[in-house]
Amino acid sequence: MGATRKGTATGATRGTGPGAGKGGRGGAGAGAGKDADRRIGRRALLIGGAAALAGTAALARDELGRLWWRMPGVEKPRVQGAVDFRGARWVAASPANFRWADRPDDYTIDRVVVHVTQGSLASAVKVFQDPGHRAAAHYIVGRDGRVTQMIRELDVAFHAGNREYNERSVGVEHEGFVDRASSFTDAMYASSARLTAGICARYGIPVDRDHVIGHVEVPGADHTDPGPHWDWDRYIRLVRAARGAVTRT
Repeated sequence: MGATRKGTATGATRGTGPGAGKGGRGGAGAGAGKDADRRIGRRALLIGGAAALAGTAALARDELGRLWWRMPGVEKPRVQGAVDFRGARWVAASPANFRWADRPDDYTIDRVVVHVTQGSLASAVKVFQDPGHRAAAHYIVGRDGRVTQMIRELDVAFHAGNREYNERSVGVEHEGFVDRASSFTDAMYASSARLTAGICARYGIPVDRDHVIGHVEVPGADHTDPGPHWDWDRYIRLVRAARGAVTRT
């Protein structure tokens, strides 16, 4: 979540306060990922036809693919309980906290956004299941290294506070507080690095600080996570090592 200026899960906001969804400037903040396009308009419905008439069939196909997943009641078939990271525990987020999609076919995935929950793993799970929270990340990594997945990677999680970045990224929360170095354990770093390496391998994302970023680096974000105690040099080094292992297997 990360610290936000407003507070709540998925990035700490620029402030303090314990508990995911309540205080600190971290984690996916309430409304942090709220999209403005949850309802489809008449103009949007005409995009595909207009593009086709103009002779831009590729544009029409892409736009129609995006619009299809915004139609009320449309949902790509899912395998119940399926996860994208082997060994992750599946706990479904409220559908109000993400948007059904078909990534990367309708939206390119080229970023991983690192968050801090500003609270316990249990509190983050609770707020991500709350339809009134209006924000959630794809994953939460616990202090013990265990991974909980709450939204499939193909769907758009409301975690970054920026619609474009929501559509193009995977959000990874980390249990803890931005102002406590003790939150970030060896087990957490190692497990999160494997998770991010797998995401980068699946979508061809370069493992560098332009593509693996903190919530604080999202344009327009009001969160400060993962904060000053997150060791970016260590993390990127671990992700690259794990990415190499993925390539060799």
